[in-house]
Amino acid sequence: MLAAVPDASDAALRGAPSSRRDGEVLPAGFRFGVATAGFQIEGGFNGPRQPANNWVRWEGAGRVEPSGPAVDFWNRYEEHLDRAAAMGCDAFRLGVEWARVEPAQGQVDDGALEHYASILRACRERGLEPLVTLLHFTHPAWLGEDFWLSGDAPERYGSWVETALARLGPWCHTWVTLNEVNALALGSYLLGMFPPGRMLAFADMAEAFDHLLAAHVKGYEIIHRLQPDATVTTNNVSLSVYELDRMLIDVLVARREGVARDEVGAWIEERRSRWYGSLAPANHLERALRGTAASRWRRGQGFSSAIDAVWGSPHECTLDVVGIDYYDPVFASHARLPGRATAGGTAWRPASDLWDDRVVPGGLGEYSRANVVPGLDLWVVEQGLCNRVRRGRSFPRLDGWDRGRCLRETLGALVDALDAGVPMGAYYHWSLMDNYEWGSYEPRFGIHGIDRERGLEILDTDSMGSDAAGAYRRIIEGLRAGDRSVLVEPS
Repeated sequence: MLAAVPDASDAALRGAPSSRRDGEVLPAGFRFGVATAGFQIEGGFNGPRQPANNWVRWEGAGRVEPSGPAVDFWNRYEEHLDRAAAMGCDAFRLGVEWARVEPAQGQVDDGALEHYASILRACRERGLEPLVTLLHFTHPAWLGEDFWLSGDAPERYGSWVETALARLGPWCHTWVTLNEVNALALGSYLLGMFPPGRMLAFADMAEAFDHLLAAHVKGYEIIHRLQPDATVTTNNVSLSVYELDRMLIDVLVARREGVARDEVGAWIEERRSRWYGSLAPANHLERALRGTAASRWRRGQGFSSAIDAVWGSPHECTLDVVGIDYYDPVFASHARLPGRATAGGTAWRPASDLWDDRVVPGGLGEYSRANVVPGLDLWVVEQGLCNRVRRGRSFPRLDGWDRGRCLRETLGALVDALDAGVPMGAYYHWSLMDNYEWGSYEPRFGIHGIDRERGLEILDTDSMGSDAAGAYRRIIEGLRAGDRSVLVEPS
């Protein structure tokens, strides 16, 4: 008999946030932070005499806007961290870039590692608990764009984890092994968004999923061997299609749930049914996408490397918390008709632009409940709102949303989930500053805007002119004090 994962409403889960005393809104130890990624904020990649990552060919060929200085976090990190601390954050998510530390095979830059250690020390000096991502979509160019199709990718990634932990472990105990395994495989081999940019390469996508999950298991083992008290996770971007989201978590936790290795296929069938039963009804396009994903999984029955890694691990479970990134999770809703109105003009791609993605904060409760794993806290490792800035001109969102409203309604949904028994432990807003959004500076997610026309000036407002930092600060202060009224729009 296969073990079933209980719903968040089950009695076993209701006790998870019980450390809240009467009148408190948040459980003890709940953290508020902002999330960033190394390549997107540091600057100094892919130019002459600079470390090169797997985006270097695209930048050099003009396929994407050069990343250039990004927001110069590498040199101005203290100024940026001061902004995070001023909002009342007690956590800061950042990336450590493999390409910067090992720009050529076997050549480790000790100065880069020491600089990262300085950044982590600066976090702690400001009361910001660092959450370090060890791979956020990018890897050294010398590994090739198809690195994740290589059977030895998990071992090579493991070597990188050992290098990073040996130097940075004293300053960090909370780690993301790989950011958004699902988005990286999708973007690289199904949607053509990331190098190598192939589209509808289903077999390659499945192979990348397999090796990425195996690499997470490898990274988890190494981190806990070097740092037994560490907290380690990987974070999916929330997607409504089971094979592109919850299935990856289920593969990682199946062994702990009593599933034998040869029962994984049946476990996946059971979990798929439970997943869809926990989500809102799907439209015709969404049902077709779900059916296609399920049939391809049944035909391929892949993930052999990941399954071998899970059942071969010295750890029964290779997740310490469940990490989710939450934007618009409904896969079908990202398909749009060409020729539609968009912020600043007309859009011709058959997919939504980031600044046109739906804002559905209420769904955070639905997806956090669906992603519960008994006994593990759940962290929202990313969530944010995008607007568009083109050639220095800022365009409002067509739907009228701003960051203050997004923060209030999203954190309202998070509090509702806590009330319902979901063991939420942290929230990280994407992002502290406007940054490089994977090929362009037009999408802006920053609580603080960046004026790229005036020497990367940091704005007190966001790029739509709203006091997003003030809104976040008021919410953090209010919820810590037990005041739910901060979740209501000011009159």
